Amino acid sequence: MSLLSDPTALAGLVTREVRTGARAGTPTRIAVARRVYPTDQADLWDALTDIERIPRWFLPVTGSLEVGGHYQLEGNANGVVETCDAPKHFAVTWEMGPQVSWLSITLTPTADGTELELIHEAPVDPDFWTQYGPGAVGLGWDLSFLGLGMHLSTDEPLDPTLTLTLHTTPEGREFLRTAATGWGEAAITDGDDPTAARTAADQTFTFYTTEPEDTPEP
Repeated sequence: MSLLSDPTALAGLVTREVRTGARAGTPTRIAVARRVYPTDQADLWDALTDIERIPRWFLPVTGSLEVGGHYQLEGNANGVVETCDAPKHFAVTWEMGPQVSWLSITLTPTADGTELELIHEAPVDPDFWTQYGPGAVGLGWDLSFLGLGMHLSTDEPLDPTLTLTLHTTPEGREFLRTAATGWGEAAITDGDDPTAARTAADQTFTFYTTEPEDTPEP
């Protein structure tokens, strides 16, 4: 059973943008993803911040989600809640080992529901960026946006078996290919060399669609 009825259309629900920035004098690259969900601001906020609900579409989380609190996503990032203005905005650090980046979420009511804007800013090693581009982090958020949409449409937890094998299906590969291409084009708009950006998008797609034991971590 596939999770995706129209992979290209689902990938197209996300608007992707890449920016160049700096923090404390260190150059950063910024991935921005936006999608409108057909639900109200309060429901979307609850799905993103309720410690009991987050695992239904994302990952189990422990810790404190209050300002100043520390959170830990199971097998993934941890960090500190820096700001919170419910039900509009929150910002956290996104830490994996020694790597620290910054995540900002903003919810804005629209005529069709609520827009979720995610901004992920990180210092990026130039060689890593050349190899994978913004899709290295962007595709992970695309999959999270997809899972969130599926949860909101049913209010049920996602089947982890289906989500973990999504990349092995033709529909899942089509979704990831479309999303990776979108991130490559966003990098080009920000000024990256077109050939290099499209090559990086291809390499990111390959990484996400190859079994972990066959591909080194990026």
